Amino acid sequence: MTIKIQIPTALRQYAGGKAELQVDARTVGEALAQLTEEHAELRRHLFSEQNRLRNFVNVYVNDEDIRHAQGLETPVKEGDTVMIVPSIAGGAVTEEELLSHRVDELPTLSNEEIARYSRHLIMPEVGMEGQRKLKAARVLMIGTGGLGAPLGLYLAAAGVGHLGIVDFDVVDESNLQRQVIHGTRDVGRPKIDSARDRLQDINPYIEIETYNARLTSENALELFREYDIIVDGTDNFPTRYLVNDACVLTGKPNVYGSIFRFEGQASVFWAARGACYRCLYPEPPPPGLVPSCAEGGVLGVLPGIVGAIQANETIKLILGGGEPLINRLLLFDAWHMRFRELKLRKDPNCPVCGPNATIKELIDYEAFCGLRGQEPVGKGSEEMEEITATELKERLEHGDPIQIIDVREPAEYEIARLPQAKLIPLKEVVARMNEIDPTKETVVHCKGGVRSAKAIEALRRAGFTGRLLNLKGGITAWSNEVDPSVPKY
Repeated sequence: MTIKIQIPTALRQYAGGKAELQVDARTVGEALAQLTEEHAELRRHLFSEQNRLRNFVNVYVNDEDIRHAQGLETPVKEGDTVMIVPSIAGGAVTEEELLSHRVDELPTLSNEEIARYSRHLIMPEVGMEGQRKLKAARVLMIGTGGLGAPLGLYLAAAGVGHLGIVDFDVVDESNLQRQVIHGTRDVGRPKIDSARDRLQDINPYIEIETYNARLTSENALELFREYDIIVDGTDNFPTRYLVNDACVLTGKPNVYGSIFRFEGQASVFWAARGACYRCLYPEPPPPGLVPSCAEGGVLGVLPGIVGAIQANETIKLILGGGEPLINRLLLFDAWHMRFRELKLRKDPNCPVCGPNATIKELIDYEAFCGLRGQEPVGKGSEEMEEITATELKERLEHGDPIQIIDVREPAEYEIARLPQAKLIPLKEVVARMNEIDPTKETVVHCKGGVRSAKAIEALRRAGFTGRLLNLKGGITAWSNEVDPSVPKY
């Protein structure tokens, strides 16, 4: 029987760029076997060496998670859709205590606030009591970037009385395409300063507390205990797992969002009521598997949509009404304008929120995500050779017979390129290996050096015998060190 398999954006490069494939199969296992037989590179991303589905990959049949049921033996019928959904970067209070306030203990609203929030007040679902709950609430935002920007704007406008902001970054020009809380005049400023000024201008009746620091295992629990709800606007896996575990250990709801290119995810992870993030993704993907927004890009409006959904979920939690995204994962495709909802189940074997939890305190999340104590990307049995932008310039001027291979995407090549560089995108580099002369030294480059290292690794595995050098820092380093006229993006 014919079924469809939907391939997520992060894995399409290993499936010939296809978003959907059709196969004839009776079970999920048969379907995935056909998929990985046709696209062999997908296999190592979906299955372990023991032929088990990897922990950072979920598989759904229609909207049902099959991992904790029959797994790969789950039968499928004509017209079913199999979806591959990979992960895209003590002292707990009780659920009854959290977000609960006696009406006579809620703060009052001034006449100015009543006028400001009047469109809320005339809604029975909010009303005076609900608006006072919003004023009493304490929400901690992790990050003021793409997701944190719309999130902060709407929470401030809604009258959430105390907003905490954690961020250690500064505003960069490349942020302005989507991080609408910052402006051109803020470039170079700490993001928390820019965000605080904008939010205070939107609503002078709220309190804003800023933390100009990186969230770590040392400070997370202490910070989280002071707030009712934590909203995750981060863009990397170590912080995402840190936020989840700290929320579980402190009993706080975690309003989750993530984005990549045209796709977004949102949910509410609250161990007291259901699944946590580790129930969905017990382990992170290997370093470098999921490209960052800096590598893959992101549609500017996408974080606005997902961040607004996070704000919506936060407000519902404060009001205690509606149907929050607890035990539900919302998927959004901006390019095709489609929403899809998947059911989540609490994992009885979850190491942090399960009945036999083994994680009782925060751990080293860089190490957990394979970013510490591991070989750098591109370093295996053979040491990766590098060349700096300055060294490459000198050798080109000297007339050395060097060929340059650019493994970025065509859209990036149109923005900026190195002299004499030949474009062979990373996903095509092995198939087009015959276009690279093995008798010449080859400098491989991308934007920052990560994809080029992966290309060199792939070429070596494929049997390429020529000398390969990775351009340290990529074309960005060339712009910084050699030719400032080359645009940075």
